[in-house]
Amino acid sequence: MSTNHIDVVLVHGAWADGSSWRKVIGPLKADGIRVVAAPLPLTSLTDDVTALDRVLERLDGPVVLVGHAYAGTVITATRHPKAAALVYVAALAPDEGESAGDVFHRGRPHPLTPELAPDPHGMVWLSDRDFTDAFAQHASAEDQAVLAAAQRPIGTPGIGAPIGRPLWRDRPSWFLVAEDDRMIAPETQRFTAERMGAHVRIRPVDHTPQVTAPQDVVDIVLDAVRDVVTTAHPARTS
Repeated sequence: MSTNHIDVVLVHGAWADGSSWRKVIGPLKADGIRVVAAPLPLTSLTDDVTALDRVLERLDGPVVLVGHAYAGTVITATRHPKAAALVYVAALAPDEGESAGDVFHRGRPHPLTPELAPDPHGMVWLSDRDFTDAFAQHASAEDQAVLAAAQRPIGTPGIGAPIGRPLWRDRPSWFLVAEDDRMIAPETQRFTAERMGAHVRIRPVDHTPQVTAPQDVVDIVLDAVRDVVTTAHPARTS
């Protein structure tokens, strides 16, 4: 089944940038899929949704949106008509009236979950130790060092802003639950995935499976792409 008319937009979360998807981009492109890693300013939810929508405007569509962590909130908050399916990777998926922070604080944190506090400019950073202990504990030392060096801080307006009607109520969704996540409680991920009615995959991965278990991410994205292709071009029957 041809998938080369489907665009996949990979959306990074807090403390990351588009390079965090580098191990996923190649395999998806090898399958003939057009891939874009959308850059987010991480300054506010409004700014981030606007940045995502500007990327979608450049594409022909339909688009499978893939959001990691905080970016789950961003792909949930957009209402762009080209978004055909949503894939959540160890992500936050608020319901109407909820914020990313509301979902993040729903479950009991892991003992090594960082204490998040803004700097004088309202931006939240992680320490190098946070990357090795909680953000990407399954990653190699080299990958941990790169993630820490390339991190982009998130502004508190992004964490605390409630969303309107979530797009997952109107689009099919998939959710990769990270059982070894030390940032977003796995039980929170399972709860949000179930209330969404998402197609759920549970894997023994850390908070960054796109870095530490990229094939798991590729597989679930391909499932979403194939579903969009089938919906757009249903098989003919004689």
